[in-house]
Amino acid sequence: MPSDPNIGRILQNRYQLVGLLGQGAMGKVYEARNNLLGGVPVAVKFLSQTLLNQKMRDRFMREATTCALLGQRSMHIVNVTDYGVDEDEIPYYVMEYLKGDSLSEIIMRQPLPLPRFLNLTRQICLGLQCAHEGIPVDGEICPIVHRDIKPSNILVTRDLSMGEVAKILDFGIAKTLQADSNQTNCFMGTLAYSSPEQMEGHELDARSDIYSLGVMMFQMLTGKMPLNADTHSFGGWYRAHHQQPPRSLAEANSSLRVPKALETLIMSCLAKSPGDRPQSANEVIKQLKPFEERYIPGLNVATAIGDTLNKVPVTKTKPPLTSDTIGRAYSWPANKPIGDISFPNPIRTDQGMLPSIWVMLSEQEIFSRQACTRYNQFLFAPAPHPSLLWLTVLYTRKAGARWLSCYLDLKTPQGQQMTRLLSESGQYRLLFFAKEEPQRCANVMTSTIALAQCERLNFSLD
Repeated sequence: MPSDPNIGRILQNRYQLVGLLGQGAMGKVYEARNNLLGGVPVAVKFLSQTLLNQKMRDRFMREATTCALLGQRSMHIVNVTDYGVDEDEIPYYVMEYLKGDSLSEIIMRQPLPLPRFLNLTRQICLGLQCAHEGIPVDGEICPIVHRDIKPSNILVTRDLSMGEVAKILDFGIAKTLQADSNQTNCFMGTLAYSSPEQMEGHELDARSDIYSLGVMMFQMLTGKMPLNADTHSFGGWYRAHHQQPPRSLAEANSSLRVPKALETLIMSCLAKSPGDRPQSANEVIKQLKPFEERYIPGLNVATAIGDTLNKVPVTKTKPPLTSDTIGRAYSWPANKPIGDISFPNPIRTDQGMLPSIWVMLSEQEIFSRQACTRYNQFLFAPAPHPSLLWLTVLYTRKAGARWLSCYLDLKTPQGQQMTRLLSESGQYRLLFFAKEEPQRCANVMTSTIALAQCERLNFSLD
């Protein structure tokens, strides 16, 4: 068998292709090394040469843009970091390299035990909720409907601090819902997982993905499909999705024992009419919460708390400190290296102790991100010892995303203090120092923390 001619190629003088990871209808995905960053592994997806028409080029670029915007907001969606066209005019995009198994491979080995099912389902719902909340398109926020939710489009990887992490892949046929655009008018998707309205070519919204999620949830628990088509054809699956009631979990797997309320939730996701399903992924998350609390021992805060009641009072904060104010008071610590790093450190001001992240970047990058959108997330990991992963993303359309990550050890007084300050203040400062001139603070930004996240931070200290 001839070797792949792409192996060994170098794209943009940085991405060296080292192996084929897989291929599908849209194209091939390669493992690569980013030579400019010390050989960091990445994945590169090429559009198939048989699809090099303008419509497919546009769709491919839209997939890359969608994943780039969503991936920076949710760790449960594959993150795209670069896009380009090679010397043969074939478009490609670069994404994070994920090592793990697809959910379909996991299910083929055996159905998921209930705790694992609950953990992965919640993560998938978090990713879906992020997509359904939308991305900015021409100045407006437009929801994204995936349209092809199925086990082979979910990759389960393992993180040393957070355990199993589910990632939604393949937004190649995702639909951006814009008020002034034509909606879905033809069938696209996978027959066995498509909603009734999707097969009819109707306008779709988040509830179509909820139906596909219901099919997948049923399969995750039983190893079987809730519906069986008389023929594996469009007509056969059309009749099944429209006319056939889903079988019970016990019919599919007689040895399975799950709470009746959980089966009711799955069956509601499989309702033929969109109005009879949960209306959002967040609604599914809320209904999963009691089962998580019961069946997952030591569930981490990010999973267990979910949408807690608003118990933390909202307090008015004092005016933010300016760059000049902090710049006069702080310089880069002598015991920290000069390089692209970030670390947590409280600062003492006349407003009291304030939580902050100190960040060192090049002067040019600091300047390019003076006006940027800021996102944050806090993820609690109970093992091997309690810690908090503090993620901050700085995003501009031109410069892309810059990820800043810090760990807070909740067994130490320092980690507990910072977590408490974050919970109480509802915001934190980002102090930027230029590598070229570390003696003074070059810029200061404020990142606010959502109320629900403040509650989770407070809970993590209990």
